[in-house]
Amino acid sequence: MTSPLLSRHGAVPAEAPDSDVAAHYGEPAQEGRALERGAGWIDRANRGVVRVTGPDRLSWLHSITSQYLTGIAPGTSTEALVLDTKGHFRFHLSIVEDGQAVWAHTEPGAGAELAAFLDSMRFMLRVEVADLSAERRVLTLAGPDRAAALTTALEAAEGSADQDAAANGPVVREADDETDLLLPPDLLVPVTEALTAAGVRPVGLWAYEARRIAGHRPRLGLDTDHRAIPHEMGWVESAVHLEKGCYPGQETVARVHNLGRPPRRLVLLHLDGTAERLPERGAAIELDGRSVGAVGSSARHHELGPIALGLVKRNTPVEAEFTVDGIAAAQELIVPPDTGANADIALRRRPA
Repeated sequence: MTSPLLSRHGAVPAEAPDSDVAAHYGEPAQEGRALERGAGWIDRANRGVVRVTGPDRLSWLHSITSQYLTGIAPGTSTEALVLDTKGHFRFHLSIVEDGQAVWAHTEPGAGAELAAFLDSMRFMLRVEVADLSAERRVLTLAGPDRAAALTTALEAAEGSADQDAAANGPVVREADDETDLLLPPDLLVPVTEALTAAGVRPVGLWAYEARRIAGHRPRLGLDTDHRAIPHEMGWVESAVHLEKGCYPGQETVARVHNLGRPPRRLVLLHLDGTAERLPERGAAIELDGRSVGAVGSSARHHELGPIALGLVKRNTPVEAEFTVDGIAAAQELIVPPDTGANADIALRRRPA
């Protein structure tokens, strides 16, 4: 569903899977600076949105995701993973519990698939699952002044049309460095107009993705492949609770965390700024002419220049410099080579 905000002056569509929202509004570098120095609003209306209601929703989601959700307080925001039995990714969820429902947004086009999967897991529990991707659009606020921007957005939403606040008002999800608003579609334009009038800058996906990459945050489907596991991506710190009970994929998470190291590790790549292009997603990361991994998402950061995320073999030297799709690249450590090595293997060895 193409966002109505693509009709704004200067809006240029992003590439797939984000072609329904804007890559930029004419000044991507200034948009990136706004996220660092003030506040910006980012149209993420292409995200899939799912709502789970019912008295068993938290304990049920606790049992099928990687996150601890039983008994969380209203207003709690977090991330969670849905894994298969081998610990590989099915979905990455950005979650908020509002006291009456759990709301989750996920990758573009994945809302219906996520809802269908959750519905298939209901059994006899008191939960209801709804794909609301067409009824809710994600608008993200970011930057040091985002608290004031949120106040403006909520006031604009309250003053627009005849909204039933309980049923159709904004759902707010607060993360560490950004705020998501899950808005009815008819509020998207009036809220963003009020934000822009208040000095909050429209920011496209180019600047937002550059900020995400610089912040070491992978994205499912862009930075992962079919073999990726949570420890490789650094998601153990944000989306996995290591002291909860059984859930699909827990055996892999526990085995890596307690006994061994993942086969690969996520790195930030600082690319040669003299290249006039960014590397193709999936291109080989090469060290001395041999492939040691593959590149994921890439972007041009307003200060750091061209950057990318990549997965490399665990034993690749942390000081090594690479060639990525013909472009020279230095690495910045994200996931340490010894991540998950929490067992003292020496204790198991017989004395000499």
